Amino acid sequence: MKTNILFLCKYNRFRSRIAEDYFNKINKNPLVKAKSAGIIKGSPIDKLEQKVCKEMKIDISGKTQGISTKLLKWQNLIVIVANDVQVELFNDNKKYSKKTIVWKIPDNKTDKVSEIKGIVNKIKRNVDKLIKELN
Repeated sequence: MKTNILFLCKYNRFRSRIAEDYFNKINKNPLVKAKSAGIIKGSPIDKLEQKVCKEMKIDISGKTQGISTKLLKWQNLIVIVANDVQVELFNDNKKYSKKTIVWKIPDNKTDKVSEIKGIVNKIKRNVDKLIKELN
């Protein structure tokens, strides 16, 4: 069965983009695809976060994307990569035999490289665990 994962955070500037990029780099299953979006289409990506992610081999460049009907129809698994997105927004996912997972990862609030790296590593660990569960 094909699995379409939609990684979500508040603005699609950081957390969901990390999850999407890392997942797509390490996923070996051609039946599993991943995209990302924000509940709200965010403003441009923070330069320091982008630099740190690039050093960690994660690409978060490009334009942010807001959630859409097309993405909601496409997905059959939503992963909320955020502690500031209401899971109740996706209660209907169950009604359509779709699943929702919540990771509750806080957004970066400082210019500390160590904090940015910590968030990236936490997301990577969760993605690793998700891939094992899917296989």
